[in-house]
Amino acid sequence: MSETAGLIAGDDGRDRCFWHGNLPDYLRYHDEEWGRPVTDDFRLFEKLCLEGFQSGLSWLTILRKRENFRAGFDGFDFHKVAHYDQSDVERLLADAGIIRHRGKIEAAINNAARAIEMEAEFGSLAAYFWAHEPGPEDRPAVVDLETLRANPTTPVSVKISKDLKKRGWKFVGPTTVYAFMQAMGLVNDHLEGCCCRDEVERLRAALKRPVAS
Repeated sequence: MSETAGLIAGDDGRDRCFWHGNLPDYLRYHDEEWGRPVTDDFRLFEKLCLEGFQSGLSWLTILRKRENFRAGFDGFDFHKVAHYDQSDVERLLADAGIIRHRGKIEAAINNAARAIEMEAEFGSLAAYFWAHEPGPEDRPAVVDLETLRANPTTPVSVKISKDLKKRGWKFVGPTTVYAFMQAMGLVNDHLEGCCCRDEVERLRAALKRPVAS
């Protein structure tokens, strides 16, 4: 690993962001998902929920349980999750395949109802979140290891977090929101020199941004 650049070489000889540690499932997530722009509402909702479940844990722990979460939460279709009742809470608390935390489970159910409200107001969750995409003036000129480690939150993630909390969302602090922004492609935080950075930039450039309806 290059300590200064924050890059690690894979078996294929290509340099990547260091954080996946060349673990196969984590590497696949880095290469195929992280930072690629997402406009699907269920995936956006899923990521916000899973970031909430991650609180106090590692993302790798959540990633390895993600399919169990998807099965338990109806694919994170918030129209269904919003109607969960106490029996569903107890069902999920008994599910050893997920993180069995009552507060986080109840927060996901609450947030599903808030997502429906947001969908009614903006037309989609995607329209809301992409309207908050940072402009070039809000982004660092170079995304290096020092910059990445120094910015677990940004003014935009703080703004979104405050607005979501005002709307009644739970487990959506500014650090959680910024991790969501990184993963869903609202920003490109693949490090300079990472083999995925330019590809993500091309995907972001070609993306048709959703707008409120």
